[in-house]
Amino acid sequence: MSQTALSAHQLTSRKSRLSGDAIFAGAALVSGVFVLLLLGAIILSLFIGGWPAFHAFGLSFVTNVDWDPVQDVFGAAVSIYGTVLTSIIALVIAVPLAFGVAFYLTEVAPTWLRRPVGTAIELLAAVPSIIYGMWGFYVIVPLMSQTIQPAVIETFEGIPVLETLFAGPPFGTGLFTASLILAVMVLPFIAATMRDVFLTVPPVFKESAYGVGATTWEVMRSIVIPYTRISVVGGIMLGLGRALGETMAVTFVIGNTNRIATSLFGPGNTIASIVALEFPESPAGSLKLASLLALGFILFVISFIVLAISRVLLKPRTGG
Repeated sequence: MSQTALSAHQLTSRKSRLSGDAIFAGAALVSGVFVLLLLGAIILSLFIGGWPAFHAFGLSFVTNVDWDPVQDVFGAAVSIYGTVLTSIIALVIAVPLAFGVAFYLTEVAPTWLRRPVGTAIELLAAVPSIIYGMWGFYVIVPLMSQTIQPAVIETFEGIPVLETLFAGPPFGTGLFTASLILAVMVLPFIAATMRDVFLTVPPVFKESAYGVGATTWEVMRSIVIPYTRISVVGGIMLGLGRALGETMAVTFVIGNTNRIATSLFGPGNTIASIVALEFPESPAGSLKLASLLALGFILFVISFIVLAISRVLLKPRTGG
């Protein structure tokens, strides 16, 4: 092949690669724009659908505890309270367990056991939420009502604050039971994130600490956690986002009562559970339907803020 022919072939090949790169870049751009447009469309449709409720009740829609379809009076305070409270309690339960799992898998477990245990934890994320709900209703609720709640109520009887916090008849359902189910559901997300970020710690850092006599816990406390703290917080925020939007599992066990319970054993509801229960009974164009859509908008905004914060915290770190 002559020099001229070779140059022409190289030019053609380069143009072909550039053309392929341009097509791929264009497809990626279209995909990204489509996702943004879809996200914006969902937010806009929820806001437009919920506007009659925002217009009718104003800011009091967020602060009002009444939910009376007969009188067309609706407020989001009870469901917002239930959503936030159950999610926070779920994190209080799940984060220590997730840390223990991640610590065991990265520092303690023998190599041959790490993959099976890690896979088993991750499989929890694949279980449908309705299965968690059924398990909670048929297993956890009877256990709570017959064993745990009576014992806790009796133990804290007469103790200020704790008596009120764990008061009420032991029905088994309630805010704490919903939080417990949520904790099991978000555990694999948080544990997997912690395990992955713990593995990003440069081995030389840990080896240096072991070399000066540090114990395994001291290495974890002084080296691994400080190095990965931002990503760990990001993983916890991802778990929070998962807990905020859970529907069916919570609906099975929370009690579904439109009131703010002072006791953790009392019934309540969340934004997702009240929408799931009452949406089929909401006539088109009614103020009730608008209120449910407004609740959906509020939940979307809360979840979006939480997930956006988690994405910022999960950005790859540079340096120590």
